Amino acid sequence: MTIALPLTTAPSQYWTWRNFKIHYVKAGEAKANRPALLLVHGFGASTDHWKKNIADLKEEFEVYAIDLLGFGRSQKADTAYSGDLWCEQLRDFIQEVIGRPAVVAGNSIGGYAALATVARYPDTTAGAVLLNPAGGFSEDYAKRDANPTAWQKFTSATMKTVLNQDWIGWLLFKRAQSKDTIRKTLLQVYVNKSEVTDELIEDIYRPSLDEGASKVFSLVFRSPKGQPMDALLETMERPLYIIWGEKDPWIGDPVQRGQRFTKYYPSTVQKYINAGHCPHDDAPVEVNQLIREWLM
Repeated sequence: MTIALPLTTAPSQYWTWRNFKIHYVKAGEAKANRPALLLVHGFGASTDHWKKNIADLKEEFEVYAIDLLGFGRSQKADTAYSGDLWCEQLRDFIQEVIGRPAVVAGNSIGGYAALATVARYPDTTAGAVLLNPAGGFSEDYAKRDANPTAWQKFTSATMKTVLNQDWIGWLLFKRAQSKDTIRKTLLQVYVNKSEVTDELIEDIYRPSLDEGASKVFSLVFRSPKGQPMDALLETMERPLYIIWGEKDPWIGDPVQRGQRFTKYYPSTVQKYINAGHCPHDDAPVEVNQLIREWLM
């Protein structure tokens, strides 16, 4: 049974970072002995993807959600994108806007950015909550790079050529931008199909109309791979909690992936639930309760 949650009405706010316009929302008030919570979306999403979480968690926590540079209502800048760039954005946001250490929660590439921020800047952060985080491990890169097949060499060279052509990137962007494509993609990665609403599709579609959105699409795919997850985990000092949508078709076996996090950071706490790639929006009631219990 799906339980309807109220949606946040937190007003849009803007912060200037390195001369770029960054969008964020804030809800709830600071509570004694409770950290602030910063929510970070995945690829193609925005602060809107956290509506069901903000509306609930704001009752007990000071909650922020931010649009990474290039996404949502933040500026679609013509710049070099990378995990390092977004990591620095989150660090500076915590220092300049939140003003106290925060728990950083992120989904997909937002999960990678959250982990990198917490691992690199422990004085700025209080912990990390990852929801089906993206990112590779050293052994993955080594295996792929050591003995690539002829097909892998061909596809790698082809993709580099393709993604460096702006007109090809534009064509791929236009296909991905389609509301039908957005709906089909979401239905593939959500377990609870009723959560794939017209409003969700509109939330993802709307930022794609912004000037510079197609250019960002190409630039992000050209971005370098980030620091391996194991390297980040080996420097980790803060608490780490991972919530896995166990029916995610994109990231491989979540259980096996979870075991690798435990290998490099044994104190990792993990939970597996009946959800897909975006558990916070696919199963928001359950995820909100899990985050609430862990933060408390």
